[in-house]
Amino acid sequence: MTQSPASLSASLGETVNIECLASEDIYSDLAWYQQKPGKSPQLLIYNANSLQNGVPSRFSGSGSGTQYSLKINSLQSEDVATYFCQQYNNYP
Repeated sequence: MTQSPASLSASLGETVNIECLASEDIYSDLAWYQQKPGKSPQLLIYNANSLQNGVPSRFSGSGSGTQYSLKINSLQSEDVATYFCQQYNNYP
C-alpha cells in the first residue's frame, strides 16, 4: 500500500484528503486508522467507506479497486494525528 501525502499541514476548518494506492484490486477490503502519540490506533473506516461506530461524520472514506481515500471535513484540533490505511485481506 502506498499512501500520499507522506505528511501534510492544514488549518482548522479545512478539508483534508489522504490517498492510498494498492498494487492490485483489494475489493474494498481497506481500513483507515487514526493514531495519536502514545495511543493505540483507532479504527475510523472499514470496507473502504463504512464509518466505525462513534466516529464523527466529518470522516468519510471512498474508493474501489486500487484507489482509496480518506476525507476529513472541517478539520478540528482533536484530529491532529497520524492516519494510515491498511489492507486486511491477503491477495496473491
